[in-house]
Amino acid sequence: MHLAKRIISVAPSATLAVSNLAKQMKAKGEDVIDLSIGQPDFTTPAFIADAAKAAINSGAASFYTAATGIPALKAAIAGHVERQTGVHYTTKQIAVTTGAKLALYGLFQVLLDPGEEVLIPLPGWVSYVEQVRLAGGVPRPVPSHAHFKVTVDDLEAQRTAKTRALVINSPANPTGTIYTKQELTLIGNWALQHDILVVADDIYRDLLFNGAAYTSMIEIDPEITKNTVLISGVSKSYAMTGWRIGFAAGPEKLISAMATLLGHATGNPTTAAQYAAIAAFDSDGRSVEQMRLAFEDRLNTLYPLVTKVPGFDLPDKPQGAFYLFPNVKRAAQLTNYNSVDDFVSALLAETGVAIVPGRAFGMPDHARLSYATAKPDLIEAVARINAFVGAN
Repeated sequence: MHLAKRIISVAPSATLAVSNLAKQMKAKGEDVIDLSIGQPDFTTPAFIADAAKAAINSGAASFYTAATGIPALKAAIAGHVERQTGVHYTTKQIAVTTGAKLALYGLFQVLLDPGEEVLIPLPGWVSYVEQVRLAGGVPRPVPSHAHFKVTVDDLEAQRTAKTRALVINSPANPTGTIYTKQELTLIGNWALQHDILVVADDIYRDLLFNGAAYTSMIEIDPEITKNTVLISGVSKSYAMTGWRIGFAAGPEKLISAMATLLGHATGNPTTAAQYAAIAAFDSDGRSVEQMRLAFEDRLNTLYPLVTKVPGFDLPDKPQGAFYLFPNVKRAAQLTNYNSVDDFVSALLAETGVAIVPGRAFGMPDHARLSYATAKPDLIEAVARINAFVGAN
């Protein structure tokens, strides 16, 4: 059967591939600790689930909504963003999508013509590159330097006449790195100078640890705000990965174009999930803070343990998200594997610990460990990794 060239050239999601393999092993009764997936292990707070149940019971969840979401949800998102950043968006500047992943996908579809380029700092989330390719665009990786950050000089070295957009993910997946206000200001002004749209993926903005300061690209300067599309959602902050509600907020022209695309792609996000998201965005944040504190405790427990694993090099303690991204090349060498990919595969097969090879994020000497799982499992996972490295 013939397949389109655009899908043949796209690599499957490495994080989902490892997670699916871990699930298959668990289904067979094997003892697996899955540190591969970026998914909070908490269940969705009851008050959010209750809002969905109420919408179902009342019949409100039975019908189509506008392609970009119900007005009440857009208003809740606008209020939430304004409380956090001081930036006001109208409902015409907001598109609700089936997860933040679709917000990014839809944005690239309406933004890029064939051959146009998007700057993607490395390491970066696995789907940025492939989504740009699926839109006919060209991903231009930008290698990072100190603390997994890129500078204006790094970006300028990769800029061409075809550069249309730049992705900034802070706090970052897979590193937990946070850009400072000064760093973002320099980058935002550079992008404005060269008419390059900034895509601010702020999905982890509520997960900040140990007093880390945070600034969003949209709250620096009104002109930078106009040149930025904010991407976020409910998955990480509210433990709602399965509900699939995200959003894009930005220039009305782009959001209108996304509305046209979404009208043909999804019709609308799931209605019951939209009512649940209203409850999440309108809440007082106590449930978010409870989960944040748990993640912070896990980070503070896991980080010193991982840094003591032979061959695991992780000089900077992450400031946000829920990942560690150590360089494990020496560990692969110590265990006589030719690559980190082989090391990670053997680790899963022999110990049941699932982590993601860094090649998926553009840095093949690294590996990503998610601490979005119970603390006893994290401690046990590191013990197994230590034993694996020592036994080899």
